[in-house]
Amino acid sequence: MYIVHVHVQVKPECIAAFKVATLANARASVQEPGVARFDVVQQTDDPTKFVLIEVYRDTAAQAAHKETKHYPIWRDTVADMMAEPRTSVKFQNIFPDEQNW
Repeated sequence: MYIVHVHVQVKPECIAAFKVATLANARASVQEPGVARFDVVQQTDDPTKFVLIEVYRDTAAQAAHKETKHYPIWRDTVADMMAEPRTSVKFQNIFPDEQNW
């Protein structure tokens, strides 16, 4: 598995609109064959901070995600909502291994 945590801080006045756009992207993303999981979480003590937890079956699936119709729509829609540029951290799972998914 290939896991990406995308950290996003949005402008306070954009929280609701960001959620709408991001949930549409997440719902479409989980339909992709290479996506094992796509979570959207919001920080409880700072509601302007979100993490997208994207779990792909492999790196090719993550590249394919960037080529979908919905990804550039999300990217362009939320660009001006961000208080700062988004960042990402990439991981490989240790446990459970792929055979347990």
